[in-house]
Amino acid sequence: MKQVLQDMAKGGSAIVEAPAPQATKNNVVINTTTTLISAGTERMLVDFGKANLIDKARSQPDKVKMVLEKVQTDGLMTTVDAVRSKLAQPLPLGYCNVGVIDSVGKGADHFKVGDRVVSNGPHADVVRVAKNLVAKIPDNVTDEEASFTVVASIGLQGIRLAKPTMGECFVVTGVGLIGLLTVQMLRAHGCRVLAIDFDQSKLELAKQFGAETCNPGKGEDPVAVGMAFSRGIGVDGVIITASTKSNDPVTQAARMSRKRGRIILVGVTGLELSRADFYEKELTFQVSCSYGPGRYDPSYEEQGNDYPLAFVRWTEQRNFEAILDMMSGGQLNVKPLVTHRFKFENASDAYELLTTDKSALGILLQYESIPQDRHETTVRMLPAVRYQAGEPVVGFIGAGNYASRMLIPAFKKAGAKFHSIATSGGINGVIHGEKAGFSEATTDTQALIENSSINTIAIVTRHNSHAYFVKEALKAGKNVFVEKPLAITHEELAEVEAAYNEALKADKPPKLMVGFNRRFSPQVQKMKALLEPIKEPKSFIMTMNVGSIPADHWTQDNNVGGGRIIGEACHFIDLMRYLAGSEIVSVQARRMGDTDSVEITEDKAAIILGFADGSFGTIHYFANGAASFPKERVEVFVAGKVLQLDNFVKLKGFGWKGFKKFNLWKQDKGQNNCSKLFLDSIKNGSVAPITAAEIFEVASVSINVAEQLRKQ
Repeated sequence: MKQVLQDMAKGGSAIVEAPAPQATKNNVVINTTTTLISAGTERMLVDFGKANLIDKARSQPDKVKMVLEKVQTDGLMTTVDAVRSKLAQPLPLGYCNVGVIDSVGKGADHFKVGDRVVSNGPHADVVRVAKNLVAKIPDNVTDEEASFTVVASIGLQGIRLAKPTMGECFVVTGVGLIGLLTVQMLRAHGCRVLAIDFDQSKLELAKQFGAETCNPGKGEDPVAVGMAFSRGIGVDGVIITASTKSNDPVTQAARMSRKRGRIILVGVTGLELSRADFYEKELTFQVSCSYGPGRYDPSYEEQGNDYPLAFVRWTEQRNFEAILDMMSGGQLNVKPLVTHRFKFENASDAYELLTTDKSALGILLQYESIPQDRHETTVRMLPAVRYQAGEPVVGFIGAGNYASRMLIPAFKKAGAKFHSIATSGGINGVIHGEKAGFSEATTDTQALIENSSINTIAIVTRHNSHAYFVKEALKAGKNVFVEKPLAITHEELAEVEAAYNEALKADKPPKLMVGFNRRFSPQVQKMKALLEPIKEPKSFIMTMNVGSIPADHWTQDNNVGGGRIIGEACHFIDLMRYLAGSEIVSVQARRMGDTDSVEITEDKAAIILGFADGSFGTIHYFANGAASFPKERVEVFVAGKVLQLDNFVKLKGFGWKGFKKFNLWKQDKGQNNCSKLFLDSIKNGSVAPITAAEIFEVASVSINVAEQLRKQ
């Protein structure tokens, strides 16, 4: 498959070849025939990519604040690396896709192979899209017409929020692509429409669709024109589809509205509002969210759960269907909006036009390659190489943020020989795999696991897949490095342990490693060395100021992420186990209680661990703290001495002869050392950096803690 990506660091658009995605649960795979470039949104993204760092910062002040907070807690260099990494990740462009279904995943049986459909898929010749973001196209609607469905749905959602009635007068401010479609849909509702824009050619199109017009660029006063248009009483509603930093569209909308008028923001404008303008008229102001209910809801978009029609009449998908019905019935005419057509292979020319010709509206990309040729599941990025016997030849499963920013660079620095990288969608594997030096990218994970050239598998996927991939890799005789957690249920853990014990029967048993990197950080290694001679029990206080994550985030889902205790607090359970150097013999946990209005998730909890040597410690896992407070703090009290580690940057000693502090210029949580020790154990045939007994012990304790919290 091939896909358009935008370079967010330097600007520029490019077509990248990647392995084709395969159909998964609640998804369909589509062979694209036509896509529409969303002129407003995509021009903004391209312009952002071409901007320098200062202009990028000015355009996103909220992100600058987050960066400054991260500098306070994690240090300057760690923050700089994170920002550079974020900007270095190309962004897929496009969300208006038309094509023919190639394959259907389980649960998406409302569709069948050969259906002609519209979706919010990107500019790519093969796309995989969740079933609730796909709609069948009526036979009398062409592919070109259908490609306007998603942008039209954005306007339609704004109209639904405005609730127009027949005979009302409405203003549409900004008649680009979405604005012109909004004009037509308001006219179909029986409304009188006034279109406001600085581009006369777009206003001429609005006239064709039945609107009256106002051009402020010619000296016309939008408020005066709006009042005259409404026959002196004020307009019933204003839908703002403009994209500008100015506050004028909202100010003008308020001043031309009647008492209790409605103002809906679909586009992007300045939002410095005058209270008097809104107070005196009791105006309603609302921001419209994309193309309808369900947008950004993982339950709807990812898991395929639809809202009951009786309670949510119009969802994203049903808005798509409504637009297609309007096209089929002749109430929505998009043909005059097509201004340019490009072959998909010439997409870079289309984006050059987008940035140089502000009058461009409907820019179409046409996909003419043979569909069967698009579905290679493996793409070679470097020539095949021969590997030396015994060296770790690694296949990565997963290329998300942690894998690309932390683990892949750590493995590379440690001397790993990268062979294949597997991702579900394909494109991330190419983006990060090519940069790191992988030979190939694939969407066939099983083939990667079974590849005889690969002797080591690194698993960095969503948590509910870890146990399965570990079992498969162990069965194939591969060394396994799995990013925590090892498993999210006791049943999964038992299956992994059984697979590991079976693998031990081989002549050369594979190694199993979990990414508990913190125990390998240089400052923790120093703590361990200081504590080692002291044989009396120790007391630990570990504080994780982890920050809030929405309750509907996948990590909070017990069936997907396992919850934040299993998925993240396990790091500190392992760290305490390592520093204590003794088996965990007791576990107590308490979470924050629910209130009448708020359900508290398990990420606000205290965990008390007891150890066989009499040591004990408390892990405070808090998601309700300030971002400016250190994210991770470790304190050890023993024999009249104290060690305090803040954020893996500053280590202080109190009462230690010959030791007061060990500070770093840059945060080091041990990822590099963890990876190196694991790979060295493969090269040298030495024991694994963490014993299997400790790995299974920590995994079991983490699950026990989560189960205790869920029963409270």
